Amino acid sequence: MSQKPILAGCLFILLIISCAKEKEENPFLISEGKIGYLNTKTQLKDIDSVFKEDSIVRNLVDNGFSRRNEVLIYDKEGNILLILDPAKEFDSTSTIGNIQIKDKRYKTSEGLTVESTFKDITTHYRISRIENTLRTAVIFLDEIDSYITIDKEYIKGDARYNTDIPIEPSQIPDDAKIKHFWIGWK
Repeated sequence: MSQKPILAGCLFILLIISCAKEKEENPFLISEGKIGYLNTKTQLKDIDSVFKEDSIVRNLVDNGFSRRNEVLIYDKEGNILLILDPAKEFDSTSTIGNIQIKDKRYKTSEGLTVESTFKDITTHYRISRIENTLRTAVIFLDEIDSYITIDKEYIKGDARYNTDIPIEPSQIPDDAKIKHFWIGWK
């Protein structure tokens, strides 16, 4: 008996096993350095091919003090999915600097979404730091490259009214809802 058919059969079996183990990439999974099909190396010029089934709107934002460009991604039904900000303004070869997650389908492996609460954050992630801004508490989760804002209406104590006072996790109630969910790759 020839060894070629046995070798070919073994290679065929290995191919089938490796294909069966490959999972389809989740277009809504948030992980370190990735969100769906986007990663830290994705350039703005590639957005059209990454979101070829969706609508892409390039928007110039001028607030009177500065100008910046952003890219809004909408699904087929017209729901906004993401807002992308480039790392370098007005450069099509720039990578993505920040991503605002707008759709609840985007989630981490631990289930964190735009509809999550502070309890969901503290149960699954280590808070790197909390910044006290005029209207929000900004919570940084370095392990997934994200920062999340919670409205200061939820904050207990004097830190709610004074940005000079640090906000401690104990001052944020478990049921405080996420206001904004950002991925930061800058």
